[in-house]
Amino acid sequence: MKRILTALLLILIVVALVFLGQLWMLALAACLVAELAAYEYFHLANAGGARIPAWWMAASTALLFYVSYYRPEAQLPTLSVLALVLLAWTGFRGALDRVLPDAALGLFGLMYVAYPLTLLPLIWNRDDGKPLLLFLMVCVWAGDIAALYVGRRFGRHKLSKLSPNKTWEGTIASIAGSVLAGLGVVYAGILLSNRGNTVLHILEPVWQSVLLAVIINLAAQLGDLLESAIKRGAGVKDSGTLLPGHGGVLDRIDALLLAAPALWCILLLKDAFSLSRF
Repeated sequence: MKRILTALLLILIVVALVFLGQLWMLALAACLVAELAAYEYFHLANAGGARIPAWWMAASTALLFYVSYYRPEAQLPTLSVLALVLLAWTGFRGALDRVLPDAALGLFGLMYVAYPLTLLPLIWNRDDGKPLLLFLMVCVWAGDIAALYVGRRFGRHKLSKLSPNKTWEGTIASIAGSVLAGLGVVYAGILLSNRGNTVLHILEPVWQSVLLAVIINLAAQLGDLLESAIKRGAGVKDSGTLLPGHGGVLDRIDALLLAAPALWCILLLKDAFSLSRF
């Protein structure tokens, strides 16, 4: 029951931010989530022997969001500067045999946790950004729910040693759940458009929506497995205890951390080759 209530509350907050909030509200909320997830990553990495400075993790996450909001084109130079700052700090303050591992783990955490969440406001700010962001979230949520319940009930064939509870049955159900939920968003948009409301209007063929849902789902499932690998490497079951029934913030957004960049890459390819929307 705790898991369901927590999930419903989070869904309501996200939907309200997407359709009722402003860009700065979404960016601020994403930054807060990133800071909490980065804090959990910081503890996971340090539990494995790393010595990433807490101040660097928190400040770098905030700075990356600031730059992404005001000057998105400066993201890569900012990441480069932050990496050099961390390398210098570990070099002068830490043990020499930890310089490269600690700098690498810190920069990876920034790329793994913070950067994907900076993409959410960028997606929201595009044409059809709101329905696209809802499409992304719904595909991730539905895939996760389908994998959980179908896997528990019918799962027989193990998927990967990274997560012993994952099964091929759950994986297939997850893909189907994302496709069905994504199509639900598309057809809801068509229905509303026919009545003069374009809030969910997406001008794409249905087959493109199906393909996009599959890609988002595969990226989301990979994100889930990778976070499981990080936790197993640190010897913990959950990344934290902040969310009742879900563990930590990182546990809740692990799928989104790969699904959002997957969608962003598709959008960039569309722009680069002047393709139709998506």
